[in-house]
Amino acid sequence: MSQMPSKSEILQWISDHPTLTAKRDIAKAFGIKGAARIDLKRILKELEEDGHLAKRKKTYRDPDRLPPVSVLQVSGQTRDGELLAKPLEWGGEGVEPIVLLIPRASDPAMGAGDRILARLQEVRGEAHHYEARLIRRIGTNPRKVLGVFRKGAEGGRILPIDKGDGKEWMVAADATGGAQDGELVEAEQAGPAGRLGLPRARVLDRLGDPSAPKAVSLIAIHQHGIPDTFPDEVIAEADTMTPAGLKGRKDLRDLPLITIDPQDARDHDDAVWAHADDDPGNPDGHVIWVAIADVAHYVRPGTALDHEARKRGNSSYFPDRVVPMLPDRLSGDLCSLHEGVPRACIAVRMQINGQGDKIGHRFVRGLMRSAASLTYNQVQAAQDGAPDDTCAPLMDEVIAPLYAAYAALEAARQRRQPLDLDLPERKVVLSDEGKVLSVSFAERLTAHKLIEECMVLANVAAAETLVARRSALLFRVHEEPAPEKLESLRDVAEAAGLVLAKGQVLKTAHLNALLHAAQGTDHAEIINMSTLRAMTQAYYAPQNFGHFGLALQAYAHFTSPIRRYSDLVVHRALISVHGWGKDGLSHEEEAELEATAQHISDTERRSMMAERDTNDRYLAAFLSERLGDIFTGRISGVAKFGVFVRLDETGADGLIPVRSLGREFFHFDREAGTLMGSDTGLILGLGQRVTVKISEAAPVTGGIALELVSLEGETVPKGPRAARGAPSRRKQGAARHKAAAVKRKVERKRR
Repeated sequence: MSQMPSKSEILQWISDHPTLTAKRDIAKAFGIKGAARIDLKRILKELEEDGHLAKRKKTYRDPDRLPPVSVLQVSGQTRDGELLAKPLEWGGEGVEPIVLLIPRASDPAMGAGDRILARLQEVRGEAHHYEARLIRRIGTNPRKVLGVFRKGAEGGRILPIDKGDGKEWMVAADATGGAQDGELVEAEQAGPAGRLGLPRARVLDRLGDPSAPKAVSLIAIHQHGIPDTFPDEVIAEADTMTPAGLKGRKDLRDLPLITIDPQDARDHDDAVWAHADDDPGNPDGHVIWVAIADVAHYVRPGTALDHEARKRGNSSYFPDRVVPMLPDRLSGDLCSLHEGVPRACIAVRMQINGQGDKIGHRFVRGLMRSAASLTYNQVQAAQDGAPDDTCAPLMDEVIAPLYAAYAALEAARQRRQPLDLDLPERKVVLSDEGKVLSVSFAERLTAHKLIEECMVLANVAAAETLVARRSALLFRVHEEPAPEKLESLRDVAEAAGLVLAKGQVLKTAHLNALLHAAQGTDHAEIINMSTLRAMTQAYYAPQNFGHFGLALQAYAHFTSPIRRYSDLVVHRALISVHGWGKDGLSHEEEAELEATAQHISDTERRSMMAERDTNDRYLAAFLSERLGDIFTGRISGVAKFGVFVRLDETGADGLIPVRSLGREFFHFDREAGTLMGSDTGLILGLGQRVTVKISEAAPVTGGIALELVSLEGETVPKGPRAARGAPSRRKQGAARHKAAAVKRKVERKRR
């Protein structure tokens, strides 16, 4: 074949040829040769992880028993009308087992000849040997929808909760799954459009009251397909784990390592300690220890825990819950660096000189015991002169030396010039019942920066060690912005009377100069947002393309293996190159690093979108109680259908629909990023200050609609509806005049 077969094609082949299911048989059937076999192996492993195949020895079948998930063909009915199925994966020497299909109310009608994927349960003492539950028909991948069920006379309808999907779904009376009016449900497409042209669906799962505050994150979890329950075998495997001992490890229990985390931290995966370097060859230097939970000791390659961790890729964090990458037995216990408890770790000892440059480092696999579990606020208050009872005994030996080392790291950071964006993190505070109490911007303390710089240095040390040892690893890659994105940023800067230089190799220092020039002005927020939008998204790769944002040549994630699979891979690579044990990076993992990198980059984006959608819904719920209230903000985006405004008070994004701006026609200029009224000449563009009124806030979708009250402090004129088309020449001339004025202002600044 000229290209790799799809998963459904592979399953179809296995179902059609139950005796030819070794990897070499599958490769031969599809003409897969050479390096492409690695991709085939990855696909087969994914099918195995998803439960579609059960691997036995070197084939994907069991000659004695049917796998728990199997391909069947409906063969007929019993006298009582029950459906029987023929297993297409049977390869045993005995009598072919009889499979009885157990349908659910939401299952589609099935008939003889249908091929299905089913979950099997072996039974005893019956006329049949297995009972099967339908997963899906082979060759189909029905679209799924999450929405609110509305009961009707002949079944009901589903109103999607996705604010980008306005189409309703029809549900037949026998496909409601018992859903009640107003319940949140998950459904799948049940066939082509029915009457009224609406798609048909059947309910798969009832998720409860959509208006309940704690349903907000649940909606995002289901909508984005984030696995939120662990398979039984994964939990069972985690429950068998016992704490690691000292054997084969360096004893670090006497080092006063401490953890510093947010007050609501769910786990503690990194600890730090610093002291003045006693090496006479490094005057004014410091030694920084960073110890990270040794997750690799518990999560071994090829285990159920490893398969599930890779599948999830990372933990997902929401205001009211966390969907962890690892079961709580590990994430909240054995791998969490709790105070006063011996815990396995991989630690790095780093030497920096008085200017903050790293001059040496070494890694050890150790056993540590945290001297204290502190919060950022605790540590910052202590450094500022108000230590509490916990911090007071730690000031001289732990806290003060950490801040001294950070001062040197900060000096090195200023010379390196990583991208210095000022985008405060939004924090949603909930009550115990899940109701939004407040929305604010998290305070950024020096303690936060201290930990960040220590973690960055440790990540650099990990990357440098593995590169020097010629080891496979996953790099954290952040490429420079695309030229067209830079041009858009340059246009925004010029409109604000600022300059982003042309004609040179772009460095973060150039962007920082722009950000610093905007600092303290009315344009600071829009310049920061536009700079962020110009950036490419960071991702994982087995090749090193550098990290533009941090201004680093080699960077790898090492410091959060409890919540990121990438870090676990790096830990295994470090174990391998140091010869610390048999739980290092396997040859199979090395061969699949490209696929792993792509997969965990995708899961990271999935989590980011789910977390963003959750915050949007919480903000909409919070603002739904303030309809009609007046807020200030700044235009953060312009589209043909309206303008987006970021509110100052909460950071929420709302839309001013173009239809609410008046009865005149508004012309959208994509290049300039403006909307202009055809009659009044009103121009709306990025960065303008506005006063708005909240007209609508929908917690279920997260949408917020606004009405424009004033623009740059002036009342907004609303003209009558004009003929559709371009604005009048008079208005176009006014716009050109304004653009020319901005250009002259820029030229004066350049001189």
